[in-house]
Amino acid sequence: MKTASLLTLPLVVVSCFWQFAAADSPTYTKDVEPLLRKYCVGCHSDVEPEAELSLHTFKSLQGNSSEGPLLKPGDPTASQLTAVMLGSTEPKMPPEDEPQPSQDEINRIVEWIKAGAPKGDSSADSPWKLAVDPIASSASVRPVSALAVSPDGKLIAIGRYGHVALFQLDEQGSYDAANPLTEIAGLPGKVTSLNFNREGNQIAIASGVTGLAGYAAIYATDTGKQKKAFEGHADILFDAEISPDGKTLATCGYDRKIVLWDIESGKSLHELTGHNGAVYDVGFSPDSQFLVSGSADDTCKVWRVSDAMRLDTLPQPLKEVYCCAFSPDGNTIVAGGADNNLRVWKFVSQSGPKINPMIQARFAHEGPVQRLAFADDGQKLFTVGNDLAVKLWDTSNYSELKLWSDRPEVSMAVGYASPSKSLFLGQMNGDVQRITWTSDELNTQQTQQVAAIEPMPITTTDMNATNEAEGNDTPESAQKVALPTKIKGTIHNEAEGPDVDYYRFSVLAGQSWVLEVNAARAKSPLDSHISIYHSDGSPVERVKLQAVRDSYFTFRGKDDATSDDFRIFNWEEMKLNQYLYCSGEIVRLWLHPRGPDSGFKVYPGEGQRWGYFDTTPLAHALGEPCYVVQPVPSGQAIVPNGLPVFTLYYENDDESRRTMGDDSRLFFTVPSDGDYLVKVRDVRGFEGEKFSYELTARPRKEDFRVDNAFRDISIGAQSYREVRFRCSRMDNFDGPIDVQIEGLPEGFTITSPITIEEGQIEAMGVLHAGQSAKTLTEEQLKQIKISASAKIDGKPVKHDVAGFKKIEVRDKTKLALRIEPAEKGVAPIQQHEDGLLEFEVQAGETIMLKVIANRNGDNSNISFGKEGSGRNLPFAVNVANLGLNGLMIMSDHDEREFFITADEVAEPTSRLFHLQTGSDGGHATQPVLLHVRPK
Repeated sequence: MKTASLLTLPLVVVSCFWQFAAADSPTYTKDVEPLLRKYCVGCHSDVEPEAELSLHTFKSLQGNSSEGPLLKPGDPTASQLTAVMLGSTEPKMPPEDEPQPSQDEINRIVEWIKAGAPKGDSSADSPWKLAVDPIASSASVRPVSALAVSPDGKLIAIGRYGHVALFQLDEQGSYDAANPLTEIAGLPGKVTSLNFNREGNQIAIASGVTGLAGYAAIYATDTGKQKKAFEGHADILFDAEISPDGKTLATCGYDRKIVLWDIESGKSLHELTGHNGAVYDVGFSPDSQFLVSGSADDTCKVWRVSDAMRLDTLPQPLKEVYCCAFSPDGNTIVAGGADNNLRVWKFVSQSGPKINPMIQARFAHEGPVQRLAFADDGQKLFTVGNDLAVKLWDTSNYSELKLWSDRPEVSMAVGYASPSKSLFLGQMNGDVQRITWTSDELNTQQTQQVAAIEPMPITTTDMNATNEAEGNDTPESAQKVALPTKIKGTIHNEAEGPDVDYYRFSVLAGQSWVLEVNAARAKSPLDSHISIYHSDGSPVERVKLQAVRDSYFTFRGKDDATSDDFRIFNWEEMKLNQYLYCSGEIVRLWLHPRGPDSGFKVYPGEGQRWGYFDTTPLAHALGEPCYVVQPVPSGQAIVPNGLPVFTLYYENDDESRRTMGDDSRLFFTVPSDGDYLVKVRDVRGFEGEKFSYELTARPRKEDFRVDNAFRDISIGAQSYREVRFRCSRMDNFDGPIDVQIEGLPEGFTITSPITIEEGQIEAMGVLHAGQSAKTLTEEQLKQIKISASAKIDGKPVKHDVAGFKKIEVRDKTKLALRIEPAEKGVAPIQQHEDGLLEFEVQAGETIMLKVIANRNGDNSNISFGKEGSGRNLPFAVNVANLGLNGLMIMSDHDEREFFITADEVAEPTSRLFHLQTGSDGGHATQPVLLHVRPK
């Protein structure tokens, strides 16, 4: 019922409408409230008062409109409420396209005002009756809508429509369903939540009537007597939680409000507003100081109880949040809902508003996550989904421990009894189910590990050579060869179909062989494909990949080479170093997107991307599905999670690290002693006399080579300049590599050793020219020795690295750069006599520093680059919060604050880093030591 724009004309009340035939005097409770709810409150409610005018309650009717009082007891002509209903002002209300009150109904309101607008009696049940005709129920089943177990595990409370029953639980988790200890009846509607206090002697009940009001009350568990009722919501409640300290009650409901109540006095303490949808769940922190809420607006919010301050909004959920809670230790927040996912945030905003980082995101159920419950002091977590499944999770890493699938009915309520290790499920069919488990079940289903294959050294090193003998086109007719070997063959024309070649070989478990084809590099038209089979012709399984997150490409397709701009849906919940499965290709996430117009970088971070598990990089289409996957060794049990499981076999099309063009390379770790087959074919099915190849089967030999990327260096006097080293990793060697630089003459220093981190391809350091430094002579350059060393199979391996061709010192420079602490940033943990600064950052956090430019004639913009501006930072540690221009000191400034963020997956390490610019011929800052600490 709209009024604010309607009350502009003088009110003329037609006196013939004042007659009222009812024998009894009308009252608000009996006669007027039902009519206002029927015709007006849909628009003019306390929740959404259109035109800032509410007709929701007797109290709100005492207010004024812009034209005067809504009602003036005893005088209908002065009451704006009757003016719009009688049509004495335009437009008439309710609007013409809405249901209209009858003349008798209008007369009743007019007569009520004439009688002085009395409120009338407020009987116990009158506030809970809607002005609708009753509909008799024909259902014999009364669904369980709420359930709770007391903290000591001795009581279970079961809630249904209008009724709660409490039962005694024995040590085995059983109860006598026919003999409740206490019953609480006459509740106004469906019981939506039950929550015991810490002592178990009180229980909070949430209920209400949809579209009318919410109801919350606390009852004594021994007598079933109501101790305190709490009214203040304009719609049904979904939760009422007692704080652990027993002092505060938190209620929430469909009206989008959260209200904090003082339990002792029953008075409202705070009203928490900010959600844009119904609030389905709230949960206190163990110390009672904080509250988390989950809403239909796709968010969780974190609040401080003492002053109702909102500390954070957790926006990652993609749909409604149905359940949320603090962990029993108070360190994390867990939530689930309609997007089928389970999410975990680290709780860090205790002292004030702060971003609480998400530390886990798991695809949990094939349907919405309806309820969750912690067990075993927070070491385990149950989730209940609408997919008729219940799951048990290990909260140390939120891995799945056990699945109970195909439950008989949807469960809308859950409670855990610690003494008997029982989970109770309140079901829509009216039953309460109890499920239990044993440690042996968990070990069998989840922690059973497949024994690792012990590496077996390959002692044979003499390479055999042979030619293909035709007739080897089936597993049964495979040509017998001895490894290691080189085989010259051809994919010939075959009358029966495309030719394939099989070779049979005997190997031992744990041996690691490399099989590779030389065809395209030798100008053969063959586009090779190789694969490994058991002796019976069945493919050899390499690994299973269980999808843990589903996604798709959101911005144009990808060719088979790019390693940048992988824009994929819901990337915020993906972690660096995770594997991404894309239509048979496996890539690995290297760098998070740096803004709305960027995507992931995948390994190796630049150039052509790498495939993993010998998969070949492919082209991908816009909208194509992709999945974050976790490797599971062949033979190990997998707990289903509703997402696909992909089985990879030993096969390869194009070598996965892009060093052999269209030729194939396959790394084969032998799973067991025996005979195996290798199959060679053209991936397109082409063939001919010119489709020749050479197949080599050799022992895997890890190695590396390091190149000096900057052999010609020009450095300013008393300045710093970057040096850079890149490595080639052979046979998938992924260990760290140390680069040592020795023999620099007096006046020069350099960071040494410079470590290329595990799995990475480059590292940087800085060369410093001191006051006495001069351009080096050819003889001095020869004295500088550079070497690279690493451990392979536990043994040291060392290789020489090309030295410098030129190190020139420029006499005049216009610029000098240095890194210093920022005024509002972190302080160094140490500053050495030589000026070296040491800072530390915790994984998952950000620190602020400052770069200063001493200008001596260079007044240009000083650019340090974009995502790569932090030089030689540890993997997963980057310069953050960059603008469109990256990290830059503008021409009219001499300094710039910058931020370093350590991703949550960053490993503890210590590493020298710096910044560099191309301005004034190229400069770098001094090196700064950064310590990454565990989170």
